Amino acid sequence: MADRVLVTGGAQRLGAEVVRVFARAGWEVWCHYQRSALQAERLREELTREGLSVELIQADLAWEEEVLAMVQEMERRGGRLRAVINNASLFEPDTGATFDPVRARMLLEVNLIAPLLLGREIARQQAADPTTDACVVHVLDQKVYNLNPDYFSYTTSKLALERVIALQAQALAPGVRVCGVAPGLMYQSGPQNADNFERASRINLLRKPINPIDVAQSCLFLAANPSVTGTTLCVDNGQHLVPLDRDVMFVVDELFKESERAHRPA
Repeated sequence: MADRVLVTGGAQRLGAEVVRVFARAGWEVWCHYQRSALQAERLREELTREGLSVELIQADLAWEEEVLAMVQEMERRGGRLRAVINNASLFEPDTGATFDPVRARMLLEVNLIAPLLLGREIARQQAADPTTDACVVHVLDQKVYNLNPDYFSYTTSKLALERVIALQAQALAPGVRVCGVAPGLMYQSGPQNADNFERASRINLLRKPINPIDVAQSCLFLAANPSVTGTTLCVDNGQHLVPLDRDVMFVVDELFKESERAHRPA
């Protein structure tokens, strides 16, 4: 019987790459989505043509009852999971000065509480068959190691999730391993345009864009390696070692404006 994995936020962007990598490695994949039903169905059709197994499941991770109902539905239809890749997250701009508690709570529900719930549930499943390996992988952000105040509530939620990795690894051992992956900038996001992304994606030690497939392969490595727990892989071309006082997309715009002013005729 193939190993089963749940990929949250699996319909698009990094989540879709994670789904592809696990499916092509022979795993039975549950692809979670909230609103991206069309993209999820297209991804399933793509992988089904390759003879691979992908099931779709919908839930709003901001609500505990929907998270638990999703787990129950997967158990009913397929059985226990070997791995959960907590990839889904909310990413919204704010600062400490514009912080809105209602919106911040929503980010915490999706980015922190839902991953904790899914870790608890895979541990419950694992207790019924403790002879097999199980793993939770939390997708973080290089920002947790390279702080700046932009995207304040998002960063706060990811900082909490980064601290959870060691605590949850201790709490769920020996039955469940808990690991993290911290990628850097991989896709256009927020107000970013293509030109800004092209420049910003090279602000790292290796001076090249990060390949999302490399991040997805790292998730697979952690899920499949039974000797790794309580640790995080930075898959960011060294972006976390290039400290910036603002988010990289804003730094690029500021540098570009400075360059234009410097080269403007007097």
